[in-house]
Amino acid sequence: MELRVTESTENELSIEIAGEDHTFMNVLKGTLLEHDDITAATYDVNPEQSGGQTEPILTIKTVEGVDPLEALESAAGDVRGKTTAFRDAFEAAA
Repeated sequence: MELRVTESTENELSIEIAGEDHTFMNVLKGTLLEHDDITAATYDVNPEQSGGQTEPILTIKTVEGVDPLEALESAAGDVRGKTTAFRDAFEAAA
């Protein structure tokens, strides 16, 4: 997975996530929105309306004093935990 920060401020981060599609982006966005310190999480993958952009761009906004990169790291850890729990449940059911 290749990441590229396209915009960064104290409480907002936009990051391009190469090689991903709606499947991963929806999971990540949903997990971000479960956190109380995230005020908004969206992504855009529409190349025609985005000046030719072909990779998804995730935008995160946080409450005052919360680093959006740290919030993203925390959410990514939550995604990892959810996928591990799902895999374990799937294997136990098989």
